[in-house]
Amino acid sequence: MTEYGNFPGSRPRRLRTTPVMRRMVAETRLHPANLILPVFVREGIDAPVAISAMPGVQQHTLDTLRKAAVDAVAAGVSGIMLFGVPLEEKKDGRGTAGTDPDGILQVALRAVREEVGDDLVIMSDLCLDEFTDHGHCGVLTEDGRVDNDATLERYAEMAQVQADAGAHVVGPSGMMDGQVGVIRDALDQTGYEDVSILAYTAKYSSAFYGPFREAVGSSLRGDRKTYQQDPANLRESMRELALDLEEGADMVMVKPAGPYLDVLAKVADSVDVPVAAYQISGEYSMIEAAAEKGWIDRDAAILESLTGIRRAGAQMILTYWATEVAQRLGR
Repeated sequence: MTEYGNFPGSRPRRLRTTPVMRRMVAETRLHPANLILPVFVREGIDAPVAISAMPGVQQHTLDTLRKAAVDAVAAGVSGIMLFGVPLEEKKDGRGTAGTDPDGILQVALRAVREEVGDDLVIMSDLCLDEFTDHGHCGVLTEDGRVDNDATLERYAEMAQVQADAGAHVVGPSGMMDGQVGVIRDALDQTGYEDVSILAYTAKYSSAFYGPFREAVGSSLRGDRKTYQQDPANLRESMRELALDLEEGADMVMVKPAGPYLDVLAKVADSVDVPVAAYQISGEYSMIEAAAEKGWIDRDAAILESLTGIRRAGAQMILTYWATEVAQRLGR
């Protein structure tokens, strides 16, 4: 095209010519060490139970949980986040099973710690919702509102029993005001200064949690809009971030991940602590369902979604594909 001289003068496509070239100049790299595996362990079952809304994910027995932890270590995954599913008859208004040293979550924490020791960062969901008969993340008042300060007392108890059971990290996910500070004090006062807090800093009231409710056998009545964040708000997340850091959060998280990449990017640009994002059940299930229909390339879509989360600033990604993707990536 001599009539245009040197047009175009710049040819970015030169850096896309071969797979090796593209790999060499890639700005964002996904590594097994970036991944954390969320898992569900259910009381009273002798075989894993498939979660119909999350193809490929199951409620574990203690034995299959141990195997999942071992497989995650072998794949190079950094962490595992445990959620307990108690027997229905053990649920009550205060979530007593959540602070019972012999409750399913504490038993599971001990089992995983015994199995893999420090080879995985063992994380524990610190919230009452799986253990309450009303399904809310805290204690209710007589008129049915979540009582923030009474709930903080329960969270302090949960932190202590989870640390006793072997958690390296506790993840307060209830979005109660002051939760990080209360939990930090409770841990420090009982000799657990080295147990870290992964703060669910920006946890939005999302439509994408649906499949998770099946996974944990939720008893929720109503919604959580009075304590989880409004999807319309970004500045509010930055206020929550400042408060969590002031109260002693070691790491912070945005949840969900995919619909909130703008929030994730702003948080990541604003802090000097590690940043996590949780690719939640609905994000997982949408890709699996579309792939099952033959509408998208499953493996490519999984990697693209995780790379986008990583590019937005997450150093750690909680994803149900953690072990599978880590195996594909290699160490």
